[in-house]
Amino acid sequence: MYDGQIAAIVLAAGSSSRMGGIKKEYQRLSSGLTVLESSARVFASVPSVSIIVIVIAENSEAEAKNALSPDFTAACNKKIIFVTGGKSRRESVFNALSALVPHDPRYALIHDGARPFINAALTENIIIAVKKYGAVIPLLPLTDTPKECEVLSAERGDAEKAVFVKRHLKRADAGIAQTPQAFKFPEILHAHEKASAVNDEEFTDDAEIWGRFCTRVAVIPGESANKKITFKEDLFVNEQ
Repeated sequence: MYDGQIAAIVLAAGSSSRMGGIKKEYQRLSSGLTVLESSARVFASVPSVSIIVIVIAENSEAEAKNALSPDFTAACNKKIIFVTGGKSRRESVFNALSALVPHDPRYALIHDGARPFINAALTENIIIAVKKYGAVIPLLPLTDTPKECEVLSAERGDAEKAVFVKRHLKRADAGIAQTPQAFKFPEILHAHEKASAVNDEEFTDDAEIWGRFCTRVAVIPGESANKKITFKEDLFVNEQ
């Protein structure tokens, strides 16, 4: 290991249920690149990233490789490995972190494969911050007033079964978390090991796991262009 060695984890094992089952990471953008390759290219362009882990659904390695163009894979000077994901996002991240143990990175970037509009400048800023603070996420300020409500569910989605506000939150006290989220590698691995032993709780992201089992998470400004593709129409967002 050398100082500053960084692994980038790209999560692409989800079912894309809100895309009607269309695997969003393998769809093409107006650039001609797939969603997956767009993210992978950015991490490959960052000098301090030495390995890229792509987390995929079971038995889908051939499809994932086909989503990366031959010219990219031929020119890429980073090690790329494919890891099978788990039943949840947390399990998928844990599988990727576990696969990185033999490579012994110093830091890990964890990125949603459905965020193809990440850029190298934001990635470099995140790397600078994680070396200083140990854990960092990009955060967007809210433009609307947030409310904490009772749990929303499909069964309670009609007008006859009202959902009520529990707490009126201050906009200045909240933000929208983006990825990549970055952490010291040994610590985030151990935090995920502890999280895997919690059977009755699911975690929304890796920052929550770090906050639960390690310490505070630093924040740097996110970017509005760093959008996550959730629905089919998101594929047609103008690329920056």
